[in-house]
Amino acid sequence: MTPHDPSPHDQRLEDLLANLGTDATMGLAQPEAEKRLRQFGPNQLTAHKRLSEWIRFLLQFHQPLIYILLAATGITVALGEWVDASVIFGVVFINAIIGYLQEAKAEKAIDALAKMVITEATVRRGGEKLRIPSARLVPGDVVLLQSGDRVPADLRLLHQRNLQIEEAALTGESVPVEKQTAPLPTDAILAERTNLAFTGTLVTYGQGEGVVFATADQTEMGRIAGLIGTAENLQTPLTRKIARFSRLLLYVILGLAAVTFIVGLARGESWVEMFMAAVALAVGAIPEGLPAALTITLAIGVARMARRRAIIRKLPAVETLGSTTVICSDKTGTLTQNQMTVQEIHAGGRLYHVTGSGYEAEGKIHFEQAPVIIGENVALIETLGAGLLCNDSRLVRNDEGRTVVQGDPTEAALIVAAQKAGLSEEEMSGRLPRLEVIPFESEYQYMATLHGADREPKMIYIKGAVEALLERCAHALSEEGDRAPLDKALVLRNAEAMAARGLRVLAFARREMPSGQRDLEHEHVAAELTFLGLQGKLDPPRPEAIAAVAKCRAAGIRVKMITGDHALTAKAIAVQIGLGSGAEVVALAGRDLEALTDEELADAADRASVFARVAPEQKLRLVKALQSRGHIVAMTGDGVNDAPALKQADIGVAMGITGTDVSKEAADMVLTDDNFASIEAAVEEGRGVFDNLTKFIVWTLPTNFGEGLVILAAIFAGATLPILPVQILWINMTTAILLGLMLVFEPKESEIMSRPPRDPKTPILTGWLQFRILLVALVLLAGCFTLFAWEQRRGASVAEARTVAVNLFVMVELFYLFNCRSFTRSMFAIGLFSNPWVIFGSLAMIALQLLFTYLPAMNALFHSAPIDLDAWWRIVAVAAFAHLVVGVEKTIANRMKRSPR
Repeated sequence: MTPHDPSPHDQRLEDLLANLGTDATMGLAQPEAEKRLRQFGPNQLTAHKRLSEWIRFLLQFHQPLIYILLAATGITVALGEWVDASVIFGVVFINAIIGYLQEAKAEKAIDALAKMVITEATVRRGGEKLRIPSARLVPGDVVLLQSGDRVPADLRLLHQRNLQIEEAALTGESVPVEKQTAPLPTDAILAERTNLAFTGTLVTYGQGEGVVFATADQTEMGRIAGLIGTAENLQTPLTRKIARFSRLLLYVILGLAAVTFIVGLARGESWVEMFMAAVALAVGAIPEGLPAALTITLAIGVARMARRRAIIRKLPAVETLGSTTVICSDKTGTLTQNQMTVQEIHAGGRLYHVTGSGYEAEGKIHFEQAPVIIGENVALIETLGAGLLCNDSRLVRNDEGRTVVQGDPTEAALIVAAQKAGLSEEEMSGRLPRLEVIPFESEYQYMATLHGADREPKMIYIKGAVEALLERCAHALSEEGDRAPLDKALVLRNAEAMAARGLRVLAFARREMPSGQRDLEHEHVAAELTFLGLQGKLDPPRPEAIAAVAKCRAAGIRVKMITGDHALTAKAIAVQIGLGSGAEVVALAGRDLEALTDEELADAADRASVFARVAPEQKLRLVKALQSRGHIVAMTGDGVNDAPALKQADIGVAMGITGTDVSKEAADMVLTDDNFASIEAAVEEGRGVFDNLTKFIVWTLPTNFGEGLVILAAIFAGATLPILPVQILWINMTTAILLGLMLVFEPKESEIMSRPPRDPKTPILTGWLQFRILLVALVLLAGCFTLFAWEQRRGASVAEARTVAVNLFVMVELFYLFNCRSFTRSMFAIGLFSNPWVIFGSLAMIALQLLFTYLPAMNALFHSAPIDLDAWWRIVAVAAFAHLVVGVEKTIANRMKRSPR
């Protein structure tokens, strides 16, 4: 026995059954099944082990900047500075808790989403038909399938009768696949293996039997789950930039501390005092508020996305969407509605267009853009009536009030088209009740139904493939309802033109039942049929997806459609959703991709907009190929087949309603409304998050840099320190909370979606922003020493002079905060009160500084002292000067047309 054969689709059934050691009629004996269960294990996918809660919490500390702060905590503890150490570690600890709670909350939300669970299967064992838990299936079991069943394991079909299986979650095929039992070529791709039934897919029509050849991880779904395990866990652009920035900051801080220590020793100072001064410089230069600002900024982005029906599983994923350069989207159910809709009808020599989409009967039938008066074209009414009567599906309302299909989506489209013409299924079935049926079979490529009351003659309605019906038709029905000559070549040309527009075409015909005949047989529809017309169906694009694609393209983001559908259909949808005109849209099929090297694939992936008939491994290769060209890739999808690429992508976006459990687990973000339009909203939120985070960094670094320069300059000059380490800590922590964090609430700038995506290689701080940081730091350095010396010359104490220096730092930060609200525009251009949190934070900071300056307890704790009103005027003057200098620099940058971003 050789179960788990990778290619059973090309074997003869006798050979496969012999290899599996089973019998098609009797199935496995119960003892043999139990033996195989012990040998192969239960039919369940291996669960991916999640990290323990403690490990997930500790990983929140796994960041270079956190390492710096932890080192600062350890050093301050060693120096006996318990207050300083407690404050620094408190910031680190709170940051870790926020990150951990957000990830835990997202995991619970994902777990709460509906899972695809298979509970029982019908098998034949020892000649008896049994219902067993699907987990107990083994290779060699014979499984019975019927409409409504989920396939419990990978099967090679033994028998089938009109069997159709919905495989969109696995192959991307948007309509049920008609199954057969004959061997297929070895090189048949997954979507073309019509003699197989795959785990987790849904039987929509007919019955069948199949032998299990793969269970658990060896199934197609299990193999894809294994591909997810091989996809790399990539860093996001934000984590990469923050890591590089933190390492650079670490080197700068350590370098300055070392210079301070060496210079002090060279000047003859005590090595202990110089070591403490170096530590003070290091602690002062560390932006303690940055980790908290990063986490809170991303958490606010998560909250905004949640209001827009998205669940973020990892905090940095919010920003990643803002850096996205390419979105690879699954077609079925994501860009399209996953609701087949009749869009064109050819009847009585006229081409009609049908408006509306989905399963709601909202829309009209038009001829040359004018609404049709129903009844003017008898052939049209008969074509629609045939689609309504020759039909085994139903439309019903679910508990949520939505119209859903019971049966084949293709047949549901015919019902809706008839309803748009005012035809009633109840009325027509009452007038022409069904008496007999010939179900659709692949061999004949048609379905026929017999209708009529007690009176004669009864009527046969037939629908099926165009070629299959045309060869049986002798004449056509005219617009007036008379028999007319049938131009078969013209009908074929019309059908081909419809297919070229991406439509799936069905033909319709009728015939009176020969007198005296009761039972409907194939011979009754073999000839002398009257051709009625054609109906062309398409899974239409979501209207909101069309708008979202347009916005993404305007924002410089390229959208690529990856689907298991045929290239012609996929290209037609691509044109409709706005990926380009017919000539602009380049479509490649899975077979084309197989022969390409990785380098050739990278070129093809960059050039093409549509990838059709794509296997799961090829989706993974496509994402990797785009990433090799430096793209930040977002991948959206809902099927099992999307999962490996979802994980490999810089950000994976799964669908919450139609998405499989596997795809949700692989994704970074889950859209709870399955709406592609939410992607555009996510991109906008991501760009806003990155903007606000950059604004915080540009705002906070001049203070840290300025503090470091002040201490370094004092050591070099052998002068008294203008600010003490505990005062530095006060400045850093209070301003970060009351001023800096107010920037995370800054509204998104109006032109945010008219910019091209950020170059992934661009650092967080561009040259202009680095210059601005240095400029403000130098203003702080000069202002601090100037006012410190001024106060001492006026006879002020060292404590009073230091209090002036501390207030100078705070007031410069406060005025500079209004510069940082926009990189290119003034605070008046964006609206002084457009972010009320900035006003609130500024007033609170002023109140806190008054307490710092005049409250005796604060004077004792932070070595401050009351200062007079004249000192405040000098402080405000320097702060206003700093604000003016940055405003001039911003104007110069704009005129040079070099955006600081």
